[in-house]
Amino acid sequence: MKPIWYFVGILLLAIGILVLGAGLVGLASGEVSNTVLGSLHPRVWWGAIMTVAGALFLLFNRKSVV
Repeated sequence: MKPIWYFVGILLLAIGILVLGAGLVGLASGEVSNTVLGSLHPRVWWGAIMTVAGALFLLFNRKSVV
């Protein structure tokens, strides 16, 4: 039985990859969001943070097969 944090890791990883991809596509097209700190490209940062967090959740909550 897998712990709930394993599935949280899968969701964070999947959504993080989507947000990071959208941020990179927007960055490549020269789009700057009209948020307060849009010039810092928050979609790229949050996508990367969510992807790393999801990977860490998966890494620390995997069960070793014995």
